[in-house]
Amino acid sequence: MASEEGMAGAGARYIQMQSEPMPSMISSFFSFRQSPESTRIFEELPKATIVSVSRPDASDISPMLLSYTIEFRYQQFKWRLIRKASHVFYLHFALKKRAIIEEIHEKQEQVKEWLQNIGIGEHTAVVHDDDEPDEETVPLHHDESVKNRDVPSSAALPIIRPALGRQHSVSDRAKVAMQGYLNLFLGNLDIVNSREVCKFLEVSKLSFSPEYGPKLKEDYVMVKHLPKIPKDDDIKKCCPCHWLSCCNDNWQKVWAVLKPGFLALLEDPFNPQPLDIIVFDLLPASDGNGEGRLSLAKEIKERNPLRHSLKMDEVHSLTDNRKFLKVTCGNRSIRLRAKSGAKVKDWVAAINDAGLRPPEGWCHPHRFGSFAPPRGLIDDGSLAQWFVDGRAAFEAIASAIEEAKSEIFICGWWVCPELYLRRPFQSHASSRLDALLEAKAKQGVQIYILLYKEVALALKINSVYSKRKFLSIHENVKVLRYPDHFSTGVYLWSHHEKLVIVDYQICFIGGLDLCFGRYDTSEHKVGDQPPLIWPGKDYYNPRESEPNSWEDTMKDELDRGKYPRMPWHDVHCALWGPPCRDVARHFVQRWNYAKRNKAPNEQAIPLLMPQHHMVIPHYMGISREMDVEKKNVENKYKDSKQIDSFSSRSSFQDIPLLLPQEPDGLDSPNEESKLNSSVNLLDQPTRANKSISFSFRKSKTEPVLDMPMKGFVDNLDTLDLKGKMSSDVMAQPGMRMSQREWWETQERGNQVLSADETGQVGPCIPCRCQSLPLLVIRSVSQWSAGTSQVEDSTHNAYCSLIEKAEHFIYIECLSGDEIIRNRVLEALFRRIMRAYNDKKCFRVIIVIPLLPGFQGGLDDGGAASVRAIMHWQYRTICRGNNSILQNLYEVIGPKTHDYISFYGLRSYGRLFDGGPVASSQVYVHSKIMIVDDCTTLIGSANINDRSLLGSRDSEIGVLIEDKELTDSYMGGRPRKAGKFARSLRLSLWSEHLGLRGGDIDQINDPVVDSTYRDVWMATAKTNSAIYQDVFSCIPSDLIHSRAAMRQHMAIWKEKLGHTSIDLGLAPTKLEAYDNGDMKTIEPMERLDAVKGHLVSFPLDFMCTEDLRPVFNESEYYASPQVFH
Repeated sequence: MASEEGMAGAGARYIQMQSEPMPSMISSFFSFRQSPESTRIFEELPKATIVSVSRPDASDISPMLLSYTIEFRYQQFKWRLIRKASHVFYLHFALKKRAIIEEIHEKQEQVKEWLQNIGIGEHTAVVHDDDEPDEETVPLHHDESVKNRDVPSSAALPIIRPALGRQHSVSDRAKVAMQGYLNLFLGNLDIVNSREVCKFLEVSKLSFSPEYGPKLKEDYVMVKHLPKIPKDDDIKKCCPCHWLSCCNDNWQKVWAVLKPGFLALLEDPFNPQPLDIIVFDLLPASDGNGEGRLSLAKEIKERNPLRHSLKMDEVHSLTDNRKFLKVTCGNRSIRLRAKSGAKVKDWVAAINDAGLRPPEGWCHPHRFGSFAPPRGLIDDGSLAQWFVDGRAAFEAIASAIEEAKSEIFICGWWVCPELYLRRPFQSHASSRLDALLEAKAKQGVQIYILLYKEVALALKINSVYSKRKFLSIHENVKVLRYPDHFSTGVYLWSHHEKLVIVDYQICFIGGLDLCFGRYDTSEHKVGDQPPLIWPGKDYYNPRESEPNSWEDTMKDELDRGKYPRMPWHDVHCALWGPPCRDVARHFVQRWNYAKRNKAPNEQAIPLLMPQHHMVIPHYMGISREMDVEKKNVENKYKDSKQIDSFSSRSSFQDIPLLLPQEPDGLDSPNEESKLNSSVNLLDQPTRANKSISFSFRKSKTEPVLDMPMKGFVDNLDTLDLKGKMSSDVMAQPGMRMSQREWWETQERGNQVLSADETGQVGPCIPCRCQSLPLLVIRSVSQWSAGTSQVEDSTHNAYCSLIEKAEHFIYIECLSGDEIIRNRVLEALFRRIMRAYNDKKCFRVIIVIPLLPGFQGGLDDGGAASVRAIMHWQYRTICRGNNSILQNLYEVIGPKTHDYISFYGLRSYGRLFDGGPVASSQVYVHSKIMIVDDCTTLIGSANINDRSLLGSRDSEIGVLIEDKELTDSYMGGRPRKAGKFARSLRLSLWSEHLGLRGGDIDQINDPVVDSTYRDVWMATAKTNSAIYQDVFSCIPSDLIHSRAAMRQHMAIWKEKLGHTSIDLGLAPTKLEAYDNGDMKTIEPMERLDAVKGHLVSFPLDFMCTEDLRPVFNESEYYASPQVFH
């Protein structure tokens, strides 16, 4: 059986013996000897049971034609094989051959050792008389070891004896005989781990890895597409005859392993590193011939009748006149060869079943056309937790990286090795991204980083520098950049995902890249002089200047005394359980596709395999129930090193919450201390387990009387903590507490500030039955991920959620243009019109950046791209026949703003103590949508064609639908709201509106006029007026043309002598009227009336100007698709 190249799946019906020359037998014999632990597949003995015995013809009583259905069990795995008596005899002969070779070898070793002892053999050791060992201590080999590994021929003979009996007893006697023989060779661990038996059992090193799912079909197959594998000629031949040409056309024998979501090709069953892997993906809806959806695998027939092939084809658009067996999984075509047509049929059935079987069914589109199935419909361990702004998310990411045990995946549009994930940066040197990764790489953690390869003329993110820097860390760090623009022809689109995945257990997705300028808090400070929070080029304002070089990252790009940084607002999300593995599957698809295109023959860059099932991670705490369950499992499987999803499940209590650390000295001592980290211990056990290693850090705890967001999470009636601690103990500055103390001693009330009262980290929502459906959505296509289908599930999700919204929609995202193909704004228009026709209250609130985050003054000659983006954005919102506001005005009139309104964010502060007062827009980079306080969409996709069509930028996100509800109000009536969605909205709105803890009730109901008009719109209007009075900043509704803007800027530059690119500096004194009298006041005195950061979006800015590029600007010749 060692020479069989065919496929013997659930039903192995044909096998051919071939003779091997003695040298190959001797060389291959060593695998049968006592094998080291690393090469063993079985750590304990498997069990076998004969389920049934059948014959092809009831009238034929020949025992050699009987088929045995055998069920094998190993630990928690079980699988069935169909074997004939001939298969068993071939196995028996192979084992006997091995035993003979072993006996010869042992005799040779015995003679050699004896000759050496008497001084005749080679390499004779010099032994002094006084050191000469006794005769009794000389190790002598006996025949016992050989006999123990020998299978007597008499054990196989009873298999043919049933023929001597009566017909009705043949099956029963054959079953007993076969069972006895199986028990004999399955009772020896050395025999079980031999190649012959492993092949007979169809097992490999991947068979019993629980993270890859249940054991499915395995066997040797022949492939032609792989580079030449160095093997002996006799091993790679598919038949013993040297006359046929089938062995001389580069076909090679490999071991195929079928798992629920992929097919891996291994060089050897004992080598788990794949030579190639085919990750199953969505099938086309039709084969183009009207025959319905394509099947994953089809059989083909070749001219040579001695060949049987199956073809795995990832290009469905091309059809061959010949009949091929295809497996559609992207843009690749892989053909496999088996020994017989029966084995091909077995593989076809097994592959189709693996790709289409529920619940995953990777080849079927799921909700919204997503590649991933809905999660959380059962108690599967799905969890989600939101983070507002960079500080909260970066701390959680740092904690996750620090606890990594196996692998780390990082994917980003821009990744900076020198990024500090904790601040102040001077006291957290070890939190720099490259330092964190270096520490884990030295511990053996494998790190895979996938970078977007930018067009250098258009972007200055310098991914070449990042790749070189990461590769210099350690050999365990692998980096790929993609795409190659010239070879792929992709110049306009980008990889826009922002992913960090740790050990397949926790992942982070959303809008935050691990790069400069993203770290921020709810304060959104504009200054940092001297540098405390943002070192060097991390003091970032792309509106003023973008660095031309990233070599010296600690050197300032901007003059901190003259220019403000641009604050950054973002939302990120952590996922645990099956959704995390869905995100990891997306990364694996992209990594493997980039590897095949960029480094197909580079051994240092491996192919990755997606994990399927959840294994309880090494770093999670184990509850008492899990401890009991673990002991039971360990008693049953003593040699098992892990508990996996087949035998047990990790409960949500075992998942640690992520709490950002509150570093000393983060805020200026002259300002009010504002803690920006929080965590809601929602539905967590009241006693923390010390083994949870995402530490609940808190380095400084001080009582604060009036804090934003204080207590809003508490009011959700979700916290039940029994531990208490007196306020005098909690108030000690610099006090550090253990994990258990921090979890158990959170006192509720106005006297103590708890980290979960500041609203930067959301509740970690566990999934119970029908509790929290999660769905991973994305935008990918052939160029970005090698898929055969364009997936635009993000686009579909946006449109569907908008259509089904009942009361309100809140969006923080960029928008698109007028000739766009995505239908998000059309869906908003239709939903608003339905509410208007039904005379029902419905609100749509959209928060977007005030200006594009690119360099250049709006009137500068080199800022054509900035103006072009603004043109398409305004054409979408309010200008032109295709804009949403103009279409609504034509029907609804002035009441349009009762239904939809647009806003931005702005911040202010001193650049340094005693320095100038400055302002800057808070760049809204978050990509979220909250619907009815029950559904949340968080991801990397903007609302434009680039992100949503699927064929352009690659994106990923998550849709979270709350089914675990809390009491709330909607439209003035009591209504249930989702814990996840509502807590995120309250956090965002409280930050934007500058609400204190006692004012949260003002925004509980997002629809009523007292919230929408009196709080939200009024705050935005007031803040906008104050900023206009103090700064006259840009953009402004008072500036309608470029000429007016030039005049306006000239006046202010003459008045101030120096200002920022968007008029962000205030004069030293302001003139104000008080009861008809003119007086001067300090700018900060006027700005004290600003609440939060919310401002109105200036819809009339540049309203008379055509902002499209003109013929003498290079952007004129670029496709408009680039800007939307």
